[in-house]
Order: sequence, then C-alpha cells, then structure tokens
Amino acid sequence: MAENVNAGASGELTLPLLLQSDNKDNNEVQRMDELYEILARHAHLYYDLDSPEISDFEYDALVRELLELELKHPELIHANSPTKRVGGAASSKFKKITHKMPMLSLDNVFSLSELENFYARLNLNINKDIFTCEMKIDGAAVSLIYQDGKFIRGATRGDGKIGEDITENLKAVKSLPKVIKAQGLVEVRGEVLMKWPSFNNLNKAREAKGESLFANPRNAASGTLRQLDANIVAERGLDIFLYYLVDAEAHGVKSQSDALSWLAENNLPVQPVWQKCIGLEQVNNFILNWQDKRAELDYVTDGAVVKLDDLTLWPAIGATSHAPRWAVAYKYPPEAARSKILSIDISVGRTGVLTPVANLEPVRLSGTQVSRAGLHNFEEIKRKDIRVGDVVKVRKAAEIIPEIIEVEKNLRTGSEEVFKEPETCPACGERVVKIKGEAALRCVNRAACPAQLKESIVYFASHLNIMGLGDKLAEQLAASGKIKFLSDLYNLNLSDWSSFDKMGVKSANKILAELEKSKTQPAANLIAALGIRYVGKAAAEILCSNFNDLNELKNAGLEKLSSLDGIGDVTAEAIRAFFNDKLNLELLNRLKALNFNFNFKLNNNLKDNKLANKIFVFTGELANFKRDEAAQLVKNLGGRVTNSISSKTDYLVAGDKGGSKLSKAEKLSVKIIDEQEFLRLINA
Repeated sequence: MAENVNAGASGELTLPLLLQSDNKDNNEVQRMDELYEILARHAHLYYDLDSPEISDFEYDALVRELLELELKHPELIHANSPTKRVGGAASSKFKKITHKMPMLSLDNVFSLSELENFYARLNLNINKDIFTCEMKIDGAAVSLIYQDGKFIRGATRGDGKIGEDITENLKAVKSLPKVIKAQGLVEVRGEVLMKWPSFNNLNKAREAKGESLFANPRNAASGTLRQLDANIVAERGLDIFLYYLVDAEAHGVKSQSDALSWLAENNLPVQPVWQKCIGLEQVNNFILNWQDKRAELDYVTDGAVVKLDDLTLWPAIGATSHAPRWAVAYKYPPEAARSKILSIDISVGRTGVLTPVANLEPVRLSGTQVSRAGLHNFEEIKRKDIRVGDVVKVRKAAEIIPEIIEVEKNLRTGSEEVFKEPETCPACGERVVKIKGEAALRCVNRAACPAQLKESIVYFASHLNIMGLGDKLAEQLAASGKIKFLSDLYNLNLSDWSSFDKMGVKSANKILAELEKSKTQPAANLIAALGIRYVGKAAAEILCSNFNDLNELKNAGLEKLSSLDGIGDVTAEAIRAFFNDKLNLELLNRLKALNFNFNFKLNNNLKDNKLANKIFVFTGELANFKRDEAAQLVKNLGGRVTNSISSKTDYLVAGDKGGSKLSKAEKLSVKIIDEQEFLRLINA
C-alpha cells in the first residue's frame, strides 16, 4: 500500500515519515536500520522465494556498506545481521537435517588489492604459498552422504547448521552418481546448477504455458530443488559439481587439489576449470584469464574461489561465524556491453513509484540476450543525459535487468531525443508528484491504479505464502475491476477464478485452498504483507512481540514505537502514517471480518514464560549458538532481545571478543553473564 502525501509550504509534496537531520551519526544509524530492512527483504526473495530483484553484485555492495557502518557502531549490530548470516532458514516443506559440520559461506573480495590483503593475512601465520583456484559456481549448495558406496542422503545448506532433506530430488539429478567406489562414510559438498541449455529450454516451455520465467539459472536450480515432486526435478535437467570432501584426511587426502582428484576418481562430477597455483602472481593470472573466458562455459560463474591448498592447516586457521579464513571468493565485476536505446517505457510499482526502463537493441550479456535496462529514476536520466537513440554501455551481473553505466556521447548523430518526465501515470492517467527529498515520481491514485494494485497483490501473496498467485494472475486481477481492496481476493468464487486466462477449475480450487490457508499465517507475516513502508518480516516480528493485538499497535504513539529496539524514528513515522490512512483502516477491518488472526500473542508460540519481561543483549561470538538462535531461545521463553544496552537491560550475555557493550553494561550496573551462565539460565 502506498503512503499518504502532504503538501508543504513550497507546494512540493512531503512524506511525514521522512526526517531531516544534519547529525552524521543519526544519519548513519538511520541508514543501518534501512539496510537491515532492505537486505532482509532481498534475502527473503533470494533464499526463500528464488525470485531476486537485485543482482548479487548490488546485494554485496549493500552488505559491504552495512559492514562499514557496523564497524563504526558495533553496539547497534542486529543479532540476525546479514553480515553474520550464512544463508536462509530451512523450509518447513521438508524434513530438517542438522549438518555434522557447518556449511559456511565465503567472504568476498572485489579487487586484486583486496585479494592481496587476504594473502598477506594468511602468511602472517603460515609459510605456505600454494593455492587451489576454482571457478565460483552460481548454484545451490548441497551436502551429500554416501555409505559403503551408496548415496543415502542429501540436504540443502539452509542456514549453515540446519538444512532441508532433499534426498529424493537429488536422486533425480542425472549427473549425480548413486554409487561410488569409496567405502565407509563419505560426505561431499558442492553446487546443484542448471546449465544454460537446460535453463533456456525451461524458460521457453514456461513462456509457452503462460507461466512466469525464472530470472536466472541459479534461481531455476534452487526453485527446482524445492519441488515436492521429484518428477519435475528430473524433467528440468539439473546438474551438479562437487568441490569439498568432508573429513578429507580420514580418506588420506591432505590438499584441496588432491581432494578434487579424489572426487573425480570416485566418478563424482568436478567442474573442469580449476588450477593449482604457486604464489599470488599465478592466482592473479588465473582470475584475470577466466574473467572473460568464463562466458564460453555452459554454466554460470560469478567469480573465482581461492583456497589454501594444504587442508591440514585449515583447522588451525579457523573460521568466523559465517566463513572460513582459509578461502575467499573473488567476485567479478558485472559484464558490460554496448547497445542502443530504442525507446523508454515506464513501470509503476506497489507504492506508486514510476521507474523508467530502456528498451535496447538486443545484446548478449552473461550468456543471455537482453533487450531492457533499468534507469532507476528520472534524476538518473538527467544526470547521465540519457536520450532515446543513444549508444550506451550496459552491464549485468547475470541475474537482473541490466543497467546503463555510460552514454557514448561521442557517437551521437543529433537525432537523439531528450526524454520528458511524465506528468500523468501511464497505468491510470492520474497526476504524478515528486516527493520532497526523493528522486522518484509517484502516482497518487493508489486507490484505483491497476499497476499499484497488481504489485500490492504480488507483495501480499508472497508474504502470506499464497502459492500460484504470481505476476500474470495478479495483472489479470487488477485489470478485472473485481479487486479494490486486497481483502476482495477472498470474496471471489470458483467461477470468478476459473474465468481468468490459464486458470481451469483445478487451478482455481488450488488458489481457493491457498487463500483459506493464508488466513492462518502468523500475525507477523500478515503485518509484513500489508506493505507498511520499512516494515518487513523482521520489523513485523518486533511489533508482534511488543503488542498484544492490532488495536494496541494501531493506537501506539510515535514515542512508544520509536523506543522499540529495531524500529527507530523513520519506521515509527511510517507505521503511524499507515494507521492514519482511512483506506488502510478499511482494509484492516475487512481482513478482521474474514477471520484473519490479529492476536499477536497467539503467534509467539511460547513454550515457557520463565524469562517473561526479561531483556537480553548479546555481545561477541558464542560457541554453541549463532546470535539469532540464542535470541530465539530467549523469545521462546518469554524474554526480549535488544541490540543496545540501557538501564532496562536485565542481562548482557558476553561471548568471545565482546565489544563496547561490556563497558556500557558495567557503567549501568547491568548483570553480565557468560555463555555457560546463559545455558544454565535457559535450562533451569
């Protein structure tokens, strides 16, 4: 749902939730809050929905920005920060499997100088100069277990400690051997991927059926692995490459290069591009040599992985909570190419923001032919002086609509046309406005704009896990005139649903069942689905844990909202703006009439209230838990977890390498306990 807009003295429109501040620290803290919400949303799209909206390159840039801010403000780091997280949580659709050894992620570097820093850190402690370099496969990480030569179990990485049992789906991957020569217990790890030919064939088939297309091979592979029908997996032509042998020394293997050879000798597929390198110069040569040549491969790679070859040294070198210190991923910059702008279209998003998109002469990028490029906003068009007819450089990180990075102004002929900002919405014809402090134009007709309604339906459906309600169907719903409020979805009958294109009776019945099931989703999912600005799943859970029901939340003042850890002033303003809007209140009344559950406490699933009203803060690295796991234990026992110390804090749990929170806790006489005391407290 879009926000309210108010007219300022200058005649420009301002949003009440936008705050002005010249204080640098306040701006940085505000930016941290924004980044946590932005990254949480994109992680959900990437890991849970296999439907990313931004590229890995852009996501990594946001993570690096957040990391720099966290280094400056360690006391404000969220327990579930993406800088500490390995992957996504295991899906409830599959049986959960606890990994014998955590499946960690990799830290990234983006330049040869950063790679040299990694090299220098290693050589402070070791006198080894041999590395194994491998192409970084853009797929879905899995772990496989063989017993006496037979494949018996396979799992996704999940959050690194707990994954999903996808054994039956992995059996449908033709290139995965079901029998190997090695006896005893063997655990190997690698990536399930979809090669370009299979990916292109799959999308052609989906397009012919009117189904949404996969954004890239990685998401096609991940989405396929999560199918409940192994026959679908078999049809889609997945492949697998293995690159890691767990407990390698138990198999007589003492180096990564020998581990790759061992895997190949046991008929386990290993990607063809890897090299044993001596010294940094050879490592650099491998990386630079394959930067352009990787386009010749029939599978997607977005970088190179550099590992210390002598794996007997790995345990001593160790790892952080989310990545080993003996390896690093060198991420290639997005591939660039030259094309010509044929025209510029405008799309309208869920909040009414108008986004220009350039139509290009088709050009091949990262193994696919592309013909559209994002232009971000109209200020960007002015700043870069982008015109229809311009020859431009575009780039793509193998995942999303490319973006224009440069105009080749020296190639202009004089026939290029300056693009004029629209005065009306292309979807509904109503006026558009510029919000003070923003570069975007917005359509203010949120009650009747079909484009905004369509995007709101998709957003609502994704947060309530309504399967089958995607872009194509949402577009038809918005254009049908049958939907004014999101609640109207629940008033359509079998005949209504069956009347839409590609929707027979069977599909219509499935949608009706999904809609009914969505009413039982946790209240936090519903709050997130409402589209309150800055309120994603994480913020919604905070709200549900601090208020008993919708009425309490609806009547909460700014002071109360902004005092909640993880909410802050900007999000508090957005929440108040949402509840001050009559259309939003009407929607909530309709949802309540449909028996949606707004009793927040029913969704907390508290097993015990022994920690009721107790406030915990964590600092440092814990030996037995990730921070978000420890925080969840506290919540399950009725307590609260915040990120900063205050006089209201009951316990500071101090792990290894605790930071500035320790001294602040001492000044405020907050009780400091170690991990063992914490374990005794929760197990009492």
